[in-house]
Amino acid sequence: MNPLESPPHGGKAVSDRHRARWWHRQKARVVCDLCPRHCALKDGDYGFCFVRQNCGGQLVLNTYGRSTGFCIDPVEKKPLHHFFPGTSVLSFGTAGCNMGCKFCQAWEITKSKQVLDRLSQKATPEMIAHAAVRLGCDSVAFTYNDPVIWAEYAIDTAHACHDRGLKTIAVTAGFICAEPRQAFFEVMDATNVDLKGFTEHFYRHLTLSHLQPILETLQWIKHESSVWLEITNLVIPGANDDRDDIRRMCQWIHDELGDEVPLHFTAFHPDYRMMDTPPTPSRTLVDARRIALETGLHYVYVGNVDDPKRQSTYCPGCKAPLIGRRWYDIDTYQLDQNRCRNCGHTIAGHFGEKPGHWGTKRVPVDPAALLRSLETEARV
Repeated sequence: MNPLESPPHGGKAVSDRHRARWWHRQKARVVCDLCPRHCALKDGDYGFCFVRQNCGGQLVLNTYGRSTGFCIDPVEKKPLHHFFPGTSVLSFGTAGCNMGCKFCQAWEITKSKQVLDRLSQKATPEMIAHAAVRLGCDSVAFTYNDPVIWAEYAIDTAHACHDRGLKTIAVTAGFICAEPRQAFFEVMDATNVDLKGFTEHFYRHLTLSHLQPILETLQWIKHESSVWLEITNLVIPGANDDRDDIRRMCQWIHDELGDEVPLHFTAFHPDYRMMDTPPTPSRTLVDARRIALETGLHYVYVGNVDDPKRQSTYCPGCKAPLIGRRWYDIDTYQLDQNRCRNCGHTIAGHFGEKPGHWGTKRVPVDPAALLRSLETEARV
């Protein structure tokens, strides 16, 4: 292993070609050690993710400090239902992906190499943290495309956020190797991992990746870290909606991760290379949630549909409704810190004295204007 250390997180420079940390040389190639693909690159070659490149015998990240956009979201949109409900999150992403999902719902930034030419929104980690504080956000989320492939940028930004008292959230598919996994998640406060299916056939043919590394990531997060974990499963008709596979997945989560990890079943909408696949029927989500509850999971939700009953949180002890939700709006809150007000049962997660009130708003941020104003403030 011959990693090149990235600059200290206090550094100010933003370079399009930022030295990568996880790689080694193999004869005339450099091999990326960030994810299980281990792309072996000749000089000038890009990895599968198309943002990591062999540049003169060194691996570089071409999207450090460059974003496809910033937006203030509700934390429930990540989705996280047990991590300071109702609070606001400054979300951003870059470009590329190390997965090859045929159903990708963000393919414009994950699959199109032309997006690199549009990455004009530049921000140092410190500027992002400053912006989040100024905007009144509680957390910063690394999302839209998988932050694993821009881990160096995410890690530096997470440090800057923690320096300002902000929490950090990673929304990821979890396709990452052991060494970078530890460095990446040790600076995250919460994560939602997309467990896309529960067969190797599904992962190999519809995501061009493999199931086992994702399972290992989930086990590591749960048992080797302090990161709050929630899981999402996008239910795709005819692809991963087999009831027996769903039951096996839920049983694995129960047995390997425990009964208190929240699980979100979300509805598929036709996109990218699966335009002919129909949307997920609501009944399928209802059945998946029922199966998960039958296996003993305590906190199971449905998403991308209007279903307040199944988007709400219930006490595993007395079954009382604790957090009533409709989409991302909270209309009921019956928790004292992390305890049910009715029976005192401890609810897994991280909760404040009261919920936030951000609601369903999704507010795009003009980073150029905002960051110019921050630079002006810094000079004054």
